[in-house]
Amino acid sequence: MLSLESYDLYRTFKMLHLIAMVTWFAGIFYLPRLFVYHAMSDDDVSNQRFKTMERKLYRGIMVPSEIAIVVFGGAMFLFPFADAFLSMGWLHFKLSLIAILIAYQHYCGYLMKQFAVDANKHSHKFYRFLNEVPTIILLVIIYLAVFKPF
Repeated sequence: MLSLESYDLYRTFKMLHLIAMVTWFAGIFYLPRLFVYHAMSDDDVSNQRFKTMERKLYRGIMVPSEIAIVVFGGAMFLFPFADAFLSMGWLHFKLSLIAILIAYQHYCGYLMKQFAVDANKHSHKFYRFLNEVPTIILLVIIYLAVFKPF
């Protein structure tokens, strides 16, 4: 039987996981939006400002939040009752989508490095489209977590 203290620790990990998720998504939504404006900028002052903003957002918010999501989400699997979740298809799908989001973030990191050396190859329209991808994935993840359809 699971003790109350153990269940409280599980809920603490879950709470920290959700807080990190909100912070991570703030960055995931905002970085491509910065790319839109950066791609449209044509003066050196704006260019340098966007480089600084992108770097600070990515390194100061997105990477630490990504690590926290993985750590606290993974910690929830350490509890005995978590074994039941591993047999649920919705969770496997959710974890696959999270892996795609992690890859998306690292692709954005690559794009940020291209901007940093003034080697951007995409228009602001490309970044507007790119900005919509995590929204769709988030909606599917929320649906899966709430309804657990399979």
